[in-house]
Amino acid sequence: MIPWVIFLLIVASFGSLGRVVAGPTVPDRIAAVSVIGLLLTLMFSLFGLHYKSPFFYDVALVFAVLMFADSLILAKFLERGELHG
Repeated sequence: MIPWVIFLLIVASFGSLGRVVAGPTVPDRIAAVSVIGLLLTLMFSLFGLHYKSPFFYDVALVFAVLMFADSLILAKFLERGELHG
C-alpha cells in the first residue's frame, strides 16, 4: 500500500513541477515549489515507515525546516526585491 501512495505523491510532484515551469506569475511558482517540498517531506516520511528506518524521518524533518526557510526567503525577496537589509 505504501509504495502506491509514494507513486501517487511522485505523480503529484510532477503535476506541481508543471506549474513551476508554466506558472503565470512568480507567486504561483513559489507556491508550487512549496507544494513539491511538502510532497517530498511526505515521501521521506513514508519511506521511513516502509523501511522502518528513523534516518528517513530525520531527513524529512531537515527538509521541512529548509523548505520553510526557503519560503520565508522567497517571500522577503518578493516583498522588497532584494535580500539585503
